[in-house]
Amino acid sequence: MEINAYDVYKKDEWQCIIGHAGFIKTAEDLYGAMASAVPNAKFGIAFVEASGERLIRYEGNDQELVEAAKKNAFGIAAGHTFIILFTGAFPINVVKAIRDVPEVSEIFCATANKLQVIIASTEMGKAVIGVVDGETALGIEDEAHIAQRRELLKKFGYKL
Repeated sequence: MEINAYDVYKKDEWQCIIGHAGFIKTAEDLYGAMASAVPNAKFGIAFVEASGERLIRYEGNDQELVEAAKKNAFGIAAGHTFIILFTGAFPINVVKAIRDVPEVSEIFCATANKLQVIIASTEMGKAVIGVVDGETALGIEDEAHIAQRRELLKKFGYKL
């Protein structure tokens, strides 16, 4: 077995959800979930088939995001993995809709951070065994950090 890290290609302002699902209509169902959750969001979706033709299936409403999702899905190449790249929404706005897609069995991450996918390769194929989402913690917040966090949340429209 071999273990590698794949650097997900994304622009800093793009959000990303990576998960595991299993059905030929996953790309269409994820499209419906994204379009219903935040109608004005722009997104690209790619899904890696695990049997049959083993193609990267894709959908979306923004060509740049679709192309990037396809590139990343092919780079990961682990069966039944999906990636959604999007703008115009935060993961918190769409992740419940993604989880509610019947064939979605796992969400590995929902983030805007730089991202690596940890992939195990065997003679049978590849599997996502986890993600590196952002960077290592440097400390624990103090009262000033708490106040900053709460102010940021107020700017986003959340009450505390």
